[in-house]
Amino acid sequence: MYNSPLWHPCSQMKDYETFQPLKVQQAQGSYLYLQDGTKIIDAISSWWCKSLGHNHPAVAKALIEQVNRFEHVILANTTNETIAKLSEKLTALAPHLKHVMYASDGSCAVEIALKMSLHSRKIKSEFARTKFISLANGYHGETAGALSVSDVGIFKSAYQDIMFDCHYIENIPYVSGINDPLWNDCSEVWEQIEKSLTPFAETATAIIIEPILQGAGGMCLYSQDFLKRLAKWARKNHIHLIADEIMTGFGRLGKTFAYEYADIQPDFVCIAKGLTAGWLPMSAMLTTQDMYETFYDDYQKCHNFLHSHTHTGNALAAAVAINVLEIIEQENLYQRALGIGEYMLDKMHEISHATGKLKNIRGIGAVVAADLIVDDASKRYGYQVYQKAVELGALLRPLGNTIYWLPPLNIEFEIIDSLATITQQALCSVMPA
Repeated sequence: MYNSPLWHPCSQMKDYETFQPLKVQQAQGSYLYLQDGTKIIDAISSWWCKSLGHNHPAVAKALIEQVNRFEHVILANTTNETIAKLSEKLTALAPHLKHVMYASDGSCAVEIALKMSLHSRKIKSEFARTKFISLANGYHGETAGALSVSDVGIFKSAYQDIMFDCHYIENIPYVSGINDPLWNDCSEVWEQIEKSLTPFAETATAIIIEPILQGAGGMCLYSQDFLKRLAKWARKNHIHLIADEIMTGFGRLGKTFAYEYADIQPDFVCIAKGLTAGWLPMSAMLTTQDMYETFYDDYQKCHNFLHSHTHTGNALAAAVAINVLEIIEQENLYQRALGIGEYMLDKMHEISHATGKLKNIRGIGAVVAADLIVDDASKRYGYQVYQKAVELGALLRPLGNTIYWLPPLNIEFEIIDSLATITQQALCSVMPA
């Protein structure tokens, strides 16, 4: 038995009997350095958050400067220059979103949006609007509300007793990239989707989506035309749209926010991960002036939104986030994401042609994914590829039998070449001939 006081996240601890945790000594740029001197490419940005790589010197400097002022003060009834500046920067990124509320992790930003949507209906006496709509195969976090609107069974099936019902939109028009015909025209499937939504036109309070790319569901990319039509339907029927940009925001897909591909304006946007480039836990929910005014009233009216976290608006995280936003702009990382994405996509196709072991290759921005061609979907080929890749020098950590690359946005092209070589070698070593 592997018996450690540390219970690792998102893991079956028994697996550690044969595949021990990597003992990280240091991290720099796109690499992790282990205690035994091994150097490992962080091909998944340490759960999708290290958009600037590890130990960026400018971020370290900003953090230390804030430490020397103060580290955290209750944000209820106080403010400070750091959090005020960050709030101005965030609301400037999406002009229709005028207000921001902070939390500590992505799941809790989603919880804020869900609660605020539902609460606003009570204030407006729209008591019939209690239903949430989500996308099949979507994932929004591990807290009860976030899991309720998620649709990845491995994460939620054991906890149904503490969840509320949610309607899931099926037959999503998935695409391989922006050149796929469905990307710009999903009219053939939309008619049936719209028909399935009709019964909820007067009872739904909000639709929550991962814009354009579903992460934990297998890095599945879908039509921007579908998102545009869905947003239009929601607006027409006075239903809020919640954009979960926790993974996709801040350049991962080559834009500030992924919803920009569909040229829409969500009522809520949830952000985390890239907000601090993985340095410190911080998340936020951005919303509209109309939503702000819904709750703006005399205290005695009980229209108060009292959601709170101890570390809401943590000054250290806020200082880091300000610096991250400045680095993204200075280093033109949105454009760079598109460049490395195209390069990675070409490399993944080359691996597929060389090995014959991949299918459904897709990509957008700085994300590329492919599914392993397997004879038995229940076999953990992805896990075996993961183990072999680590041995060869890359942290892949596939999603089931889906492998993907989601590296720091400032990764060097030479490192991508090494990552491609390691991935191909791992595939050839593990996958049946």
